[in-house]
Amino acid sequence: MELLSLASAILLLCSLFLVWRVFDGRRNRNCYLLDYICFKASDSRMISTELSGDIIYRNENLGLPEYKFLLKVIVNSGIGEQTYGPKNIVDGRENSPTHEDGISEMDDCFNATLEELFRKSGFGPSDIDMLVVSVSMFSPGPSLASRIVQRYGMREDIKVFNLSGMGCSASLIAVQLVRDVFRVRKKMLAVVATSESISPNWYSGSDKSMMLGNCLFRSGGCTMLLTNDPALKRRAKMRLGCLVRTHIGASDDAHGCAMQKEDDVGRVGFHLSKSLPKAAARAFSDNLQTLAPQVLPVRELLLYIARGVRQMLNGGSKDPTAAARVNFKAGVEHFCLHPGGAAVIEGVGRSLGLTKYDLEPARMTLHRWGNTSASSLWYVLGYMEAKKRLRRSDRVLMISFGAGFKCNSCLWEVLRDLEDGGVWEDCIQSYPPQSLVNPFMERYGWINDG
Repeated sequence: MELLSLASAILLLCSLFLVWRVFDGRRNRNCYLLDYICFKASDSRMISTELSGDIIYRNENLGLPEYKFLLKVIVNSGIGEQTYGPKNIVDGRENSPTHEDGISEMDDCFNATLEELFRKSGFGPSDIDMLVVSVSMFSPGPSLASRIVQRYGMREDIKVFNLSGMGCSASLIAVQLVRDVFRVRKKMLAVVATSESISPNWYSGSDKSMMLGNCLFRSGGCTMLLTNDPALKRRAKMRLGCLVRTHIGASDDAHGCAMQKEDDVGRVGFHLSKSLPKAAARAFSDNLQTLAPQVLPVRELLLYIARGVRQMLNGGSKDPTAAARVNFKAGVEHFCLHPGGAAVIEGVGRSLGLTKYDLEPARMTLHRWGNTSASSLWYVLGYMEAKKRLRRSDRVLMISFGAGFKCNSCLWEVLRDLEDGGVWEDCIQSYPPQSLVNPFMERYGWINDG
């Protein structure tokens, strides 16, 4: 009888231990965003209307048709007067960049944002267990991640990752990498640093498919502090829910629609083909089909399934974005869209049935900061926070696109009311402006009629 009682006690203890292990494992599988800092360059690097025109006009490889094309793109870009460029382009050295120009551009961004992140959070470089750096178009050796480790004297056992070539959707890839490591290691602090290198990647040729990037991409960056430590939950801004990555690069058209390559005379640039909208629509549709069951409430999910069955019985739809026409607003309060360009924002907005209010953060980010590649989403999030839109329990859907071709998305849950002005603090009261008309419209509006 005593042996039976002892066995029962041991079995009970083992059961309690297993329950505790499962519960503890689930607690540590969470990924919390403690804080994020977006980069604001110095005023000396601001790209005004006048400077934009000067940069275009000093390209001796352009003829009148190319001048008119570039001016038309800028007039309709949705970009304002206060975006930033790298120093070598502002100084007129875009055709002769040095390695140091690329290094200096990254140092300016990462040093400023990391120091502010450490100051605000109260954590120091020695507290960081994991570092992920993502810069798509610049990969020096030693890596940019190693450069940060050396500058801040980080620990020898820090887990370091350096991502390149991942495009505008890279920051969500970095977040997923952090989340996956969090699932097997407890109570970690991770820093994600993301930016894009403009300095050595200016295109000085006359191929229209490669000239678009010069008009849209601007300097920017962001660093984020993430943790899976349950004790830090009360300090966190948001908790990561689902994250969905879609890659359709097996398709030749999709793979080649956004690609760094040489033009006919050997000048390197970033090619954007006419097949890009089609690839983006397909990647977007595929991504949302996987995302929908994880985001939608049961009632809306049943309606979504019923629509899908009806579509199959009717022979399917020829529209690749048909799957996106589901009421995501039933499960999401805020939409953090990649401001890749005015057409991207409006296209995603139409597919999701979003209002002017929903699209405002992305449109204002494009106007104030331009397309800062992988860091763009965080400027959009910063706008929402500065406008005091983010309330406790709200859900924020991030959607980004990138070369490859990729569409990545994730859902965040807001854990407390957020009101930090961040990088928007000195200008948020002037947004949204009464008009987003670029001053180029006044000087070059005739281009649209030509």
